[in-house]
Amino acid sequence: MRIAITGAAGMVGRKLTDRLIADGTLNGTPIESLHLQDIVPFEPPSASFAVTTETRDLADPGVAEGLAARNADLIFHLAGVVSGEAEANFDKGYRANLDGTRLLFDAIRLREGYIPRVVYSSSIAVFGAPFPPAIGDDFQPVPLTSYGVQKLIGELILTDYTRRGFMDGIALRLPTICVRPGKPNLAASGFFSSIIREPLAGKEAVLPVSRDLVHTHASPRSAVGFLLHAAGLSSEEIGPRRAITLPGVAVSVGEQIEALRRVAGEKAVALIREEPDPAIASIVNFWPQRFEAIRARDLGFTAETSFDDIIRIHIEDELGGRLQ
Repeated sequence: MRIAITGAAGMVGRKLTDRLIADGTLNGTPIESLHLQDIVPFEPPSASFAVTTETRDLADPGVAEGLAARNADLIFHLAGVVSGEAEANFDKGYRANLDGTRLLFDAIRLREGYIPRVVYSSSIAVFGAPFPPAIGDDFQPVPLTSYGVQKLIGELILTDYTRRGFMDGIALRLPTICVRPGKPNLAASGFFSSIIREPLAGKEAVLPVSRDLVHTHASPRSAVGFLLHAAGLSSEEIGPRRAITLPGVAVSVGEQIEALRRVAGEKAVALIREEPDPAIASIVNFWPQRFEAIRARDLGFTAETSFDDIIRIHIEDELGGRLQ
């Protein structure tokens, strides 16, 4: 099997790359080659199969065509900029999240006889208020941010191109991935991770929103699991509705902090400083809170069942299993 990943230098892209290289197979099929594309340079681990990297912008002329010419059987399309950055820089958001996606999908469409499975990372940001208590699979997506609009357009193109037989696509509406390792990024949702990650490392974290805010999360480990599971679903199982809202753990920020208290104690919680930020609140207050995700669960997608588990996974995967 030949696999390509766009946005491979991002957090989820790196973890997906590591998993594929470690496993050497996907759904029982040996991996023949792995092509990794991103706008920033990165160095993948050594592998038992061919691994190539490409440091170019997917929205630049010819890049998408070159990627399609590799004839990958499976493409994980993760490239893009995060929510806060897309909202702050309108042109950059549309270039990275929409133009690059459209160019890639068109390069696939125009390559005669080429019909790969495409797994596209979308977002729960495609939904906009007002919300029911829990969003069902039939709730209409009407995004209220530029990022959400960009992701929804990508979903619609993928669905239409799949219907026309140009690709075999599936779009995954990812919950907020938490706890994200590394340094803070420009995502409006970044504080969900920082109020856990920084205290676990003995550092202060800023909480810019109310503790009453409820949101749905899944760990980076679950995010990789979602992508790999989606790659193995048959087209018949997915059906004509190609966008799937994924499961996760719905908790308030206050419940996140209480989970941190249970796992790491009072010393960690004391490092959280509340400092309201109206700009961040204006974005995340219009995000959905809870999801039924019945269709995803019926298709075999799984995630954590408690935020305590999400914190423990971060400690296992990023801190060597021990608190700092």
